[in-house]
This record gives sequence, structure tokens and C-alpha cells, in this order.
Amino acid sequence: MDKDQLAQRAAQEVDADEVVRLTQALVRIESYYPGPGEQPVVDFLEPYLRERGFKTTVQEVAPGRPNLIADLGEGPGGLILEGHTDVVTHGNLERWTVPPYEARIVEGRLYGRGACDMKGGLAAAICAAVAVQKVLGTPPKTLRLCIPCDEEGLMMGIKAFIQAGYAEGFAGALICEPEENQVCLWQKGAMRVWVRFRGRMSHGAMPYAGANPIPSASRFVVELGKLQAVLQAESQHPYLGLPWLTPTVFQAGAGEGQFNVMPDQVRLGLDIRTNPGQDHRALEARLQQALEGSLEAGISATLEVFEDRPATETSPDTALVQAVEQGLRLLQMPLQYGGVPGATDGTFLWAWAGLPIVTIGPGGRTIPHQADEYIEIAELVAAARLYAAVSVQMLLG
Repeated sequence: MDKDQLAQRAAQEVDADEVVRLTQALVRIESYYPGPGEQPVVDFLEPYLRERGFKTTVQEVAPGRPNLIADLGEGPGGLILEGHTDVVTHGNLERWTVPPYEARIVEGRLYGRGACDMKGGLAAAICAAVAVQKVLGTPPKTLRLCIPCDEEGLMMGIKAFIQAGYAEGFAGALICEPEENQVCLWQKGAMRVWVRFRGRMSHGAMPYAGANPIPSASRFVVELGKLQAVLQAESQHPYLGLPWLTPTVFQAGAGEGQFNVMPDQVRLGLDIRTNPGQDHRALEARLQQALEGSLEAGISATLEVFEDRPATETSPDTALVQAVEQGLRLLQMPLQYGGVPGATDGTFLWAWAGLPIVTIGPGGRTIPHQADEYIEIAELVAAARLYAAVSVQMLLG
């Protein structure tokens, strides 16, 4: 058989029922943080993969928060399939019409927290790797399942994976996030920023005796809106849309928040999303300029970028992109391009490890983090078959 025929055979070898069973099993394991954490998922998956012939490694990232690495083959130049184990909290249970950890199937949809983001994509990757093993046995290049913790936080799982050298020697990575099985070659950058304003407390009846930081903080929020309009006029991406400067935290008050006490500090949190080509250092300088212009007499402020994730862009000429496109053609799946509106673990595989990445996976991109999260089973199985076909293309390329 030639490479294309073997890729098609691997896709056919994917056990559709097992993809669904494995997704259900993973959804039933609560792995949000703070809370149970990711350890129970690794405790389940590590023997599951070892029993199927994979070489497994558990990397302790933080107490109760491990990465799982599972390999098929040992040769260089292979492929990473990446999917994280953590999920966001279920939130208010009263908003769920289906229990979040039951993994109930209703009319072709599998419901539950993490079904879409991204235990479905993770299960698809695992079942794809099992199918590849059935067809290729021990492949000439390594197929590595990267299963990290903490994607929903500061991504310390993928950072530890890269820092330990586990991303070295690979030709690329598929990021199995829910993107409606679109070929996403671009993803937004992100900056997480704290801005702290400091003034002087006083009695609310005598504000002239102190310095109130709230008006300065409010003025800065207004300036953010003006700066956002300028940035959006400068950058609009065909697949990523507009950049955004979004205030998400505004905390002020003395103690528990007393009406007759003017506070001495305000904390403002910003979630900033950027497009390829936007320089984060230059943007930070513009933020600092807007901040300095917002301060009233007696008020000081500091701006701290505590997390910086660059926007990513993968060339369509890379072997990975060509393998994905060929896999879609072989399986007669639609070839649609898209962009990732948020950052993913792929951000650091691209920026720190220098790997070409393609983000492609089952599930609607607006479904994650909502009550009654779900994934379409047909889309889930199609993704698993695609991952198997692409893996064969890369391992034999």
C-alpha cells in the first residue's frame, strides 16, 4: 500500500464506538481546578495507553497536576497530538438541564463539562493513535500524545513539557481543540495585565482629605476604549477578526466595601487579544502612555503584564498543513480554514518550541465554558479519523 492508502486504512480502523465510550469516560472524571484537578484523568489514561502498547511517562508539574506523555515509535521527525485534561468549573448547577458529569447522549450529541473543550478532542486523538498502531505497528517516526494539565490557567503544563525537552525533534503538532474541524493556521495572541491604582483613604464625607483612585481608574477604562478603536483600525484579520482590550476585573473598596470610606486602591484586570503582526511591547508602551494620561493629582499606578502569549501563524507550505489538507481530501471532508479566537497550548509549542502547529478539532468554538456543553458525535468520530490519516501522512512522510 502507498502512503495515502495506509492513511485511509488507519482512518477506517478508528473504532467509532470506542471514541464515544472514551469521551464519556473522560467527561465523567471531574478535573476542574481548583477542585479535583487532573490527576484522576492521568490515573485513568496512563494504564489505558500502556495496555495498548504505548510507552508512557508521567511528568509531575505541580502537586496533583501531572502531564501524561505517551509514545508510539522512537524515530525523530514525527508528530505530536495535543489535548489537555483540565476543564473549567461547571458553575451554577441549576443552569444545566443535563448533569455535567453524566455524559448523556441525546439526539446525536454527547453532553457534559469538557465534552467539547476538550475531552472529546483528546479521546479522538487517543483513538486515532491506537488506529495508527493497528496499521503501522511501530512507525519509523514517533507519534507522541501530549496530554498536559492547566491549559485553562497559565498553561504551566505545556510550558513544563517544552522546558523538559519533550517537544524536541518533532515536525509539528496538531492541537485538538474544538474548532469545528476547520484548518486553523492562525490564533490570537493574549496579554493578561494587572493595573493597580493607589491613592489615600479618607472619610466619604470629606473626600478632599484623601485621594480617590476610582476616577483615575475609570478614566483609564475610557481611554482603553479609544485605544481599542485605534488598534482595530490598524488590524483586522480575515480569520481572527479584530483585536480587543477587555477590562474583566474592577476591584475597589475599603475592607468589605464601606460606603462612607473612600478607598486607597483599585485593581483593574485586562484581557487583551491581538492579531499576528501586533507587537506586544509596543502595545504595552501605548497602554502605559494612556495610563499616565489618566491619573489625577495624588494618584499613582503600576501596569504589570503577567502573562504574554504571542499570536501564531503557520505557513501553508509546511508538511503538517499539507498532510492535514491531504487527510481531508482522502476522507472527503470539507476543507475550510479558520482562526482560533483564543490562545491554546499550541501558542507555546509554536513560540517556545518552534513547531508548526495546526489547530483542528471537533466541537463548536462557541460551545466551551457554557452550561449544557456538548459535542456532536459525528463530528467527534470524523476528527478521530482525520487525526489517524494525518498521523500516517506525517509518520511516513
